[in-house]
Amino acid sequence: MKKKIIVTGGTGYIGSHTAVELIENGYEVILIDNLYNSEAIVAEWIGKITGIMPQLEIFDLCDINKLDDFFSNNKNIAGIIHFAAYKAVGESVNKPLEYYRNNLVSLINILDAMKQHSIPGLVFSSSCTVYGQPEKLPVTEDAPMQPAISPYGNTKQIGEEIIRDTVSTDKNINSISLRYFNPIGAHPSAMIGELPRGIPENLVPFITQTAYGLRDELKVFGNDYNTPDGTCIRDYLHVVDLAKAHVTAIKRLIEKKNRESYEVFNLGTGKGVSVLEAIESFERVSGKKLKYKITGRRAGDIEKIWADPSYANKELGWKTLSSLDDAMRTAWEWENNIRKRKQ
Repeated sequence: MKKKIIVTGGTGYIGSHTAVELIENGYEVILIDNLYNSEAIVAEWIGKITGIMPQLEIFDLCDINKLDDFFSNNKNIAGIIHFAAYKAVGESVNKPLEYYRNNLVSLINILDAMKQHSIPGLVFSSSCTVYGQPEKLPVTEDAPMQPAISPYGNTKQIGEEIIRDTVSTDKNINSISLRYFNPIGAHPSAMIGELPRGIPENLVPFITQTAYGLRDELKVFGNDYNTPDGTCIRDYLHVVDLAKAHVTAIKRLIEKKNRESYEVFNLGTGKGVSVLEAIESFERVSGKKLKYKITGRRAGDIEKIWADPSYANKELGWKTLSSLDDAMRTAWEWENNIRKRKQ
């Protein structure tokens, strides 16, 4: 019998790619999403890629009554991968209460439901933002957490603390937090990818939308940082590589191979890439010259950060396989495909 895995935020960017990898690895997938920043049709696209249509439940995890109803009607859940959260750093600075309410209440409700319905494993979608601006680079899992620079980052710090405290008092629940860096790119089929509502908050969809002609120009937030070209540096990893790590993590929990009740892993390439280098990569693979201008710094942005992924490489047997150019190429193919579908 197939193991049932719930993917919250399952029609979102990372959730949808993870659902594909789970299905292709023999799991039964149930998606939960309130469609705040995604579309229900993504479930159909997942079905077209895999040949298996996942179950989609549309409701808000902050509604505890609907969550209880769901678990009352869906038994024998082997684990949960929890993506559902607001995720834009800049937006969180302007809407802190919305971020705290959504990201933390939904997590608390999930943990309550796990205790009540005997669900043993949780993979938590965490973030490198928990490190703030680290003192040493690359960042290891043992790096001290600096004060969060944005409310979004703070919700991930607090979320990890909530999970750690919960599993420490309940031997029936184990959890893994995956602290990933900057996912980009799209599925090689170009059937699913990053599809933000409104103006993109993340770099790559803004790049692809500008290249396609949907945006007049790309804004580069600051060129006076202490980096080689003055722009922020991030660790960009392909979303499919990231999705595969979630499959590895949930399998680890199901097979009880975790060394402790709560584990954390950094997921990244181990290489820092500046905003201007990312733009150059896109221009190289797309053949498009991008129109952009330098503007002032954006509140909440960290200057530079990239991962030391060696612990995940060793302990999970996971590593990134795709290059920056690979990711940019698939992002551009996805942008072109989705625009044709929407015509």
